[in-house]
Formats: sequence, structure tokens, C-alpha cells
Amino acid sequence: MPTLKLAALTFAAVTLTAMAACQEAPARPPREFDGARAFQYASEQVAFGPRIPNSEGHRREAAWLDSLLRARADTLVVQSWTHVTGKGDSLALTNFIARFRPAATERVLFLAHWDTRPYSDGPNAKRKDVPVPGANDGASGVAVLLGVADALKRTPPAIGVDLLFVDGEDYADFGNEARDVLIGSRYYGTHQVSGAKPDYAVLFDMVGDRNLRIAPEGNSVIAAPEIMTMIWQTARLVGHDSVFVEGQGTSLTDDHLELQKAGIRAVDVVDFDYPWWHTGEDTLDKISAASLGVVGDVAMALVRAGK
Repeated sequence: MPTLKLAALTFAAVTLTAMAACQEAPARPPREFDGARAFQYASEQVAFGPRIPNSEGHRREAAWLDSLLRARADTLVVQSWTHVTGKGDSLALTNFIARFRPAATERVLFLAHWDTRPYSDGPNAKRKDVPVPGANDGASGVAVLLGVADALKRTPPAIGVDLLFVDGEDYADFGNEARDVLIGSRYYGTHQVSGAKPDYAVLFDMVGDRNLRIAPEGNSVIAAPEIMTMIWQTARLVGHDSVFVEGQGTSLTDDHLELQKAGIRAVDVVDFDYPWWHTGEDTLDKISAASLGVVGDVAMALVRAGK
């Protein structure tokens, strides 16, 4: 998920204008997302070891996700396929789509990638020959989705919700091997599930940083400004506007772009100001239950508002 450029955004003005139009702020919704449990989900993933396609850790997490999601979702769709890389390697990949109220025509889609990077190449990497543990870059987004699944199991949603866990996001060089990254989201884009399409999609990536600060991602603002405004309004409603900040964000190549290509209004909720990105130091001590809880609160408020 490398940086393409820094975008000077007009998002702050758009959001503030929209907020000013609301004369009275509605009451905050009750909090039902369990940040501590989400942190435990992140811990369990890291304990599997690196989740690199074809590795033992990858196989263990796949079985773990399958078991958890079958016990929570109304329907679980498993997409399994073999991807042959540009270097000729065959990768056994799997997407999981946990569906709640699959027959509902009004739907939202939340997604995260569950694989991890096979080598360290971030600007602060101390060693290049070690895999990335992926506590934040991978496990945090998955932990949020699993926490959402727990809440929806307890209290089913009024709208349809799909939770998409994509594989093969982080396998290769984003600059030189584009066909071997974002593989799972590209596959989903060309193999969407039957029935009503999502009204919009939100990608959660790198959302567990202890010093969480989420600014609007540039490509999301360009593609779906109204969705970004809605998310930031919701964050303000639940009291997390100190984390979901206004102003300039980073434009990223990430899974949301593949969904945009497939005709889905997809945006990226991401904190890219993370020194341990693509390094062997992306470990569990760098993330927190509180940060996961902030993002989970916003996700659940979107669902409960029927947005």
C-alpha cells in the first residue's frame, strides 16, 4: 500500500458546511463495539505468525476465519482460487464474505485484507529479509470486521451488511508487480456475489495505531466525497472527531481502488502515519484496544443508522 502523492483536499470545507446545516446534533448512539475483544482478535492473528500466502500461518488463519464467520454470519461465501504470479509462483488464495441479511436490497460492504507481506521494504525497515508481522497492516482491519460481526450476531442489522476479508493484498512490489498485489479485491470485483450490490464500501486498513489519527484519503475523496462526508459526520456524532480529523490526507493504492473499478463507491479509512509500515516492527505493542474501539464505534454507527 505505497504512497502515490499527498493531496491537498477541500474535504474539510465540504464536511464543515454539511455539519453547519444540522441545527441540532442527534443523541449519540449506544456503544456496542468491544475494543478489547477486537484487540484479542488481532493478538490471535499475530500468534499465527506471518500470514503469507502458501505459509502455515496463512492456512491457520484461513481455518480460524472460516470457523468464526460461520458461527456469526447468516451466510458465509468462500471464494478460493489459484493466482499465478508474474514470476510463476502459484498462490492458493481465499476471500471470505460474511453476509448479514443477504436478501436485503439496501446494503453496505466493509472490507479488510487478512494476508501479510512476505518481506520488509518500508522506509524505516531495519532488515529487508524478514516478513512483516502485520499487527496493524492486516490484523487491525480484520479485528474491526470481526468485532462488527460479533455485534451484528448479538443484534441483527436493519440493513444488509457484507464483511469482506480479502487475500493477497500485500504479496509483491506495488510499483513493479501490480498484478500481484490487491489480488483478492480484484478477484471480488470480477466475481461479486449475487443479489443487490452494496450502496458503498469502506476499507479498514491500518486502523489500530496507538496514536490513531485518520485523515481523509485522497482517492476516496475524489471518487466518493459524499461517503467520506457521511463517515466523518458519523465520527463526530459518536464523539471521535479528534481521531477522524479534517484536512490533508494521503492518496494510496489500496483495495478500495479495485472495488471502484468494479463500479462500487469504495473509500479507504486508513492511518498511514505509521513508522512501522512494511517493517518487522509492525508488532502487537504498536496497536491498542482503544484505537480499534474508535473505528469499530464508527462502523457500527454507520450500520445502525442504516447508512
